[in-house]
Amino acid sequence: MTRASLDKQPHEVAAMFDRTARRYDLVNDVLSLGQDRLWRKATAAAVDAGPGELVLDLAAGTGTSSETFTALGARAIACDFSLGMLRTGASRRGGSGLDGAGPSGVTFIGGDALRLPFADDTFDVTTISFGLRNVNDTVKALREMLRVTRPGGRLVVCEFSRPTLKSFDLVYTQYLMRLLPPVARVVSSNPESYEYLAESIRAWPDQAGLSRLLREAGWEGIAWRNLSLGIVALHRAVKPTVGH
Repeated sequence: MTRASLDKQPHEVAAMFDRTARRYDLVNDVLSLGQDRLWRKATAAAVDAGPGELVLDLAAGTGTSSETFTALGARAIACDFSLGMLRTGASRRGGSGLDGAGPSGVTFIGGDALRLPFADDTFDVTTISFGLRNVNDTVKALREMLRVTRPGGRLVVCEFSRPTLKSFDLVYTQYLMRLLPPVARVVSSNPESYEYLAESIRAWPDQAGLSRLLREAGWEGIAWRNLSLGIVALHRAVKPTVGH
């Protein structure tokens, strides 16, 4: 099978991203028209990781996002269930493999968002960018993130969402379904994954819908900010303190 389906079986999604790893960052830059750099910058600002804090970067892929946190003095764990993506990221940053911090200060660890390999109350901040959409049980994944985040700790979710202007939403839909797949066939090492990307974006909840899922999972203080006219939304939340 060359691409995952919308029932998001973990082995299918992981295998799809393993095949995508080699040119993943380049393709994202091309297909987003460079907007992905702005989204990473906004996510880093929302995470606001300070010196000494420990950040869990889920669905971290090649670790490009994780470096934005270590640059601010925090420590970062890049976790993904695509070992191909993690190995690509570790080798690019001078690491010898997984489960060890390389020169960049990022530790790469394989793991499933539905069964995270970390103890309760471990992280000051948990964040996931463009990966929550690929999990086949969103609320269960959000509860796992709640479990591993310390009381009072923060969650930041950067994910594709729904454009706020109806006219722009129509144009964006045409781009996703008609233009993105053929462009991906030219620049990607696994273009079928971008057909899945387009379909999964259209099937994903809007901003208010994701907020409801966060609340159902036990997070509080939920707020969101639209980026690029709502193509992407940054959701923020806080884990309730003990005895709340």
